[in-house]
Amino acid sequence: MRILFTGVLLFVVVFLLGQTGSSWPNSRGNMQLHGTTTVSFPRQVQLKWTFDADGVFKSAPVIAEGKIVVGSTNGTLYCLSMKGDSIWGFKTGNSIEAPALIHQGVVYIGNLSGTLYALELTTGKQIWTYQTDNQIMGAPTLLRDGTREILAVGSYDYYLHGIDAKTGKKLWQYETENFLNSAPALWNGNAVFGGCDGFLHMVNLKTGISSGKVEVATYVASSPAVIANLAYIGDYDGGFTCIDLEKKNIKWRYTNPDNDLPFIASPSLVADKILIGSRDKFMYCFDRHSGKLLWKKNTGSRIDASTVANTQEVLLINMRGDIMVLNIENGVLVWNYQLGVGAINAPAVISNAIVIAGSNGNVYYLASPSHTRGGE
Repeated sequence: MRILFTGVLLFVVVFLLGQTGSSWPNSRGNMQLHGTTTVSFPRQVQLKWTFDADGVFKSAPVIAEGKIVVGSTNGTLYCLSMKGDSIWGFKTGNSIEAPALIHQGVVYIGNLSGTLYALELTTGKQIWTYQTDNQIMGAPTLLRDGTREILAVGSYDYYLHGIDAKTGKKLWQYETENFLNSAPALWNGNAVFGGCDGFLHMVNLKTGISSGKVEVATYVASSPAVIANLAYIGDYDGGFTCIDLEKKNIKWRYTNPDNDLPFIASPSLVADKILIGSRDKFMYCFDRHSGKLLWKKNTGSRIDASTVANTQEVLLINMRGDIMVLNIENGVLVWNYQLGVGAINAPAVISNAIVIAGSNGNVYYLASPSHTRGGE
């Protein structure tokens, strides 16, 4: 009973660390990449405002200190007010497809030139840059080591880079055998991440030394969700796998009997359930301990965007532009909203509002009908 209580307490603490009712500083909610929120979704939504930018949004929006930050394929990082007004724009010179991480007033963001930027959230002023040898497609993760904070970010140069968050200086590099496409999750002082080499890697964030790796598939594009000693990750072969990080083996694996379309999205982890959308148009819910498929729902179009869940419901958007909230117990539709524009990355969720960066280059702010523009 004590072990169970400790585990539940750990889950709650981890759950609360990254996200509050007014902020969404990490595109997966916390450093363990649970894809969860502490807030309830609105019962219905209205479109309150849009912001039109050149290019396409492949990056997910993040929110902190009353500011929405999102990168565009036109190379500009946009900072918007909660009313949809532009506060600043920072031009990086190449497409931005990775989500940003906001931490203590600093925005960390990578682009396809392989440059990681640290910018002041309030002004957009550049603090430092760090250069990798190929494009950055995933958000960084962060570990506090005493008084030092360490960023870890993957690159298409095959390396996971360890960087001093304050100075931007290189601390170490860990080499894999192929491109790194996703964000690392934080586990027991390690970065846990998949790669195009088909492995799930574990790397000590203090030293940059491998803690082990497990072969999963031919190609892993999504980011893992991690809790206790377990990591959950989808792959390009259409499989979804639970890995025991301590034993360094596969605990269970789901293989779709009907097709082998990939899981591009990252999962959401809620209590004893793990949820993920697929390019086969279905939303899946598994028992995270046994891997048993609890339910699946056809959403009508492929799902590339990662989901966000709370304790009762899961929010998704498919490539047709259908925003849906489903009951996580049975997959029953709670409500839907036809945005008409798809998204390939996760929405940002705060109290009474949902922010989506659409594939047409527009940012959409949706909120309950009683919620005024910008939350006033």
